[in-house]
Amino acid sequence: MSYNRHSFHLHSPRTYSLNCRGKLLQLRQPVVMGILNVSPESFYDGGKFIEENSILEKASELVSNGAQIIDIGGASSRPGATIIPFEEERQRLIPAIKLVSAHFPSVFISADTWRARLADEAIHAGAHIINDISGGELDKEMFNTVARLKVPYILMHMKGIPENMQNDPVYLDVMEELLFYFQKKIYALRQAGVQDIIADPGFGFGKSVADNYRILAYIELLHQLDCPVLAGFSRKSMINKVLGTSPETALNGTSVLNTIALMNGVQILRVHDAKEALECIKIVEAFQAQQS
Repeated sequence: MSYNRHSFHLHSPRTYSLNCRGKLLQLRQPVVMGILNVSPESFYDGGKFIEENSILEKASELVSNGAQIIDIGGASSRPGATIIPFEEERQRLIPAIKLVSAHFPSVFISADTWRARLADEAIHAGAHIINDISGGELDKEMFNTVARLKVPYILMHMKGIPENMQNDPVYLDVMEELLFYFQKKIYALRQAGVQDIIADPGFGFGKSVADNYRILAYIELLHQLDCPVLAGFSRKSMINKVLGTSPETALNGTSVLNTIALMNGVQILRVHDAKEALECIKIVEAFQAQQS
């Protein structure tokens, strides 16, 4: 399929306002979503943020460096990760949400889970947004649950599940499949009653390196969906396989990809490093101010 990218080019992101349990998250400018993994298996920072003090220290760092959203996850979704039991994920996720919510009442909290029951508990524990890597595929109750909770939903694309998603994923046309997927899922979410939807193309989730860069090259096409777009490249293998870096040394590559995404109208950057992501936003805004 052939695309005319330039006909969809946006010099600045569209404005959205998300209702997060009565608090409005304004997306007049791009925002930083800071990653707080409370699982020992995560690919970059697994096991670093298990105790209360370390969780609060990381949350404080993210907030002070400009993160408006903290995305808290209790189960790793790295390639090859296996699904952990419900109760194990619950015991990691819910206390962390309560802790961050109590100490940082002004920050928006996203609960990274594909389980509908856990999404319900997370919102009642203080979260404002549900981030589902499976797009409702792993728990068919998720769409109705989010609709009942009346919270924003991050709809991500993933081919397969984390355990097998990188076992030679193949697409006839990755962008065509993404657009069809999002159109179908957004229709289903709207039918269920979900008002605020964020589209995440799922970089690294069932995609080859070439697939990831093709999505980035045409990411502005996702603005046809009429919802905010989130990009999560932070320290991933799509950087390391090109540069020969590791997750620990991939910050510069992350900033490059974040900048490209911002230039193409992405509204939310999901990152481990809030300070550097905010700097990308400021630089791009300064550049775009001279285009008007």
